[in-house]
Amino acid sequence: MITLDLTLPDCRYPIHIGRGLLDRAGELMAPVLPQPRALIVTNDVVAPLYLARLEASLAAAGIQTRAVVLPDGESHKDWQTLNLIFDALIDMRAERKTTLVALGGGVVGDMTGFAAACWQRGAPFVQVPTTLLAQVDSSVGGKTAINHPAGKNMIGAFWQPRLVLADIALLDSLPPRELSAGLAEVFKYGLIGDAGFFDWCEAQAAALMARDADALIHAVRRSCEMKADIVGQDEKEQGVRALLNLGHTFGHAIEAGLGFGVWLHGEAVAAGMLLAADLAAQLGRQSAGELDRIEALLAAVQLPVRAPDLGLDAWLSLMGHDKKVDGGHLRFVVPDGIGRASVESDVDADALARVLGGRFIAR
Repeated sequence: MITLDLTLPDCRYPIHIGRGLLDRAGELMAPVLPQPRALIVTNDVVAPLYLARLEASLAAAGIQTRAVVLPDGESHKDWQTLNLIFDALIDMRAERKTTLVALGGGVVGDMTGFAAACWQRGAPFVQVPTTLLAQVDSSVGGKTAINHPAGKNMIGAFWQPRLVLADIALLDSLPPRELSAGLAEVFKYGLIGDAGFFDWCEAQAAALMARDADALIHAVRRSCEMKADIVGQDEKEQGVRALLNLGHTFGHAIEAGLGFGVWLHGEAVAAGMLLAADLAAQLGRQSAGELDRIEALLAAVQLPVRAPDLGLDAWLSLMGHDKKVDGGHLRFVVPDGIGRASVESDVDADALARVLGGRFIAR
């Protein structure tokens, strides 16, 4: 087992990475729970696979549990589904010290964290991510939210977990499309801050797709190391943390424009990263060769390399609702070559129009 620490001014928590950790969950969680009671939040896809094992592990550690099983999918990341968590907390007479445990992917993790932030003005929670995307990104850093029909993750809170338990063995049951979607977020870390890691991803793309354990552990570890370092510097996204949004301004517009759940989040981010890289090329910050490398890597793991044609007006309207709009101006994270990135808040309208009508838009 590998353990990383995320350190913030007012809290510190471990990120455990390895195989077979689900059956050790009780042992690993017990020291960080303020009372031996927990509500496990999961969904109807994950529950048949892993809920009983998690319940058994927590019971063996003396932790009493209840479970609530949510409908699966991004389309259910809303107030109505969130209320199912509150209903379960009320039914079990949960207290402020009762821990919420997220067993699932990014949707479950985001909703569980947001519910914990709201429950009696703040309850502890733990992340047990079951998808690659959640293990490398959404489970770490304390961003929690639900969607609004006009925009993704518009309603939420910064609320840090007490512990993250990333069991690589849970990825064995992940559908291939979900595995590919998670790799988009892995590649993002190389693009924004580690050219050597991007090189490694290119060399190991086939191994990652084949679910090689060593390759996956390294990918999760390096991604979590980079995210922990960035979040440790900037918890509330006032500066460097914004770089983690590479591809997300375009990607969130794709998700909202097509309808939440039509494209997976990682698929939308992949197309969004290509659009951001094309924008960087339009601004003279990215070479054609680097753009080709990014496209080739995404294609190698079966991620989209063409965004849907939403139409220029729809693109601009949808991106105008993004959380990263500042003072009425769209902000984009753009790669400055592979391994570096920056935030661009004064994008030339003609350059943006060329990107949204260019080679990475499906015809």
